[in-house]
Amino acid sequence: MGAMATDMIQPQVDSKGAQRGFVLAFLAYFLWGLLPLYMKAVAYLPLIEVVAHRIIWSVPIAAVVLVWLGRTADFKAALRSPRMLAMGALTATLITINWSLYVWAIAVDRTVETALGYYINPLVNVMVGALLLGEKLDRLQKVAVGLAVIAVAILTYESGKLPWVSLVLAFSFASYGFCRKTLPIGPSQGFLLEVMILAIPASIYVLWLMANGQDHLVSGNWKDTALLLGCGPITAVPLLMFAFGAKLLRFSTLGIMQYIAPTMVFLIAVFVFHEPFGMIDAAAFGLIWMALAMYSWSMLSHKPAAPIVPSQ
Repeated sequence: MGAMATDMIQPQVDSKGAQRGFVLAFLAYFLWGLLPLYMKAVAYLPLIEVVAHRIIWSVPIAAVVLVWLGRTADFKAALRSPRMLAMGALTATLITINWSLYVWAIAVDRTVETALGYYINPLVNVMVGALLLGEKLDRLQKVAVGLAVIAVAILTYESGKLPWVSLVLAFSFASYGFCRKTLPIGPSQGFLLEVMILAIPASIYVLWLMANGQDHLVSGNWKDTALLLGCGPITAVPLLMFAFGAKLLRFSTLGIMQYIAPTMVFLIAVFVFHEPFGMIDAAAFGLIWMALAMYSWSMLSHKPAAPIVPSQ
């Protein structure tokens, strides 16, 4: 059923399209790898206010991209479709959960856990691809998923509780990626639809802060204003790149590339933020790295299937 549905909405694209998708996805993951540095810089500001400004200032960027691409007619049609609005609300909710938890985790010095979450995420993508998109897993890929489960079990045993930050980040972003890939609308239209839906409550919240003199955009100093305005570009640019790249690649191919960002996040957490990283953590991360190496070898040792892209 999943494979049939996927085939119906994902026509083949040429190799140039696949190469373009690879470059866009790579740049998105690289920028996400640097994101903790910016999030640490805004950590002194209230979490909800930061997330609200990430949403609000993404709207004009997404709108300009849409106009530049000449896709405004498609977007207007989406606004008239209750189904599109409902699906957009779903993907918007998923990415808001991811954003909020990510900002909070970095602010409270749990960046290592965010890195683990995004290491697990590619393997969650593999499971989603197998269960919902009908993508076949070979023996190495199955072992890789198993190693990830063992790593989570080790961390759970060591701390006495599930590494919930890592798991929520992994599953929320995997769910977002799956829903975005199956959303029957172009990436630029989809992203603008998401942020416009989210901008309604975000704008109400920011206006309420302003009315009470509690905001940091107008009532704060120049640094507060600059950092909040910068939340738009650092949010919209990599997400738009990811959206375009994901449309041009197989869902499981994203799993190979996605460890670029968590590797950068991990290095920043340990060597820049100086967060604790003990032997148990090293053992769990070692299993994850081994799983990713096995999965990557499995993917690279097979002839790559033709990339697929949903209808625009």
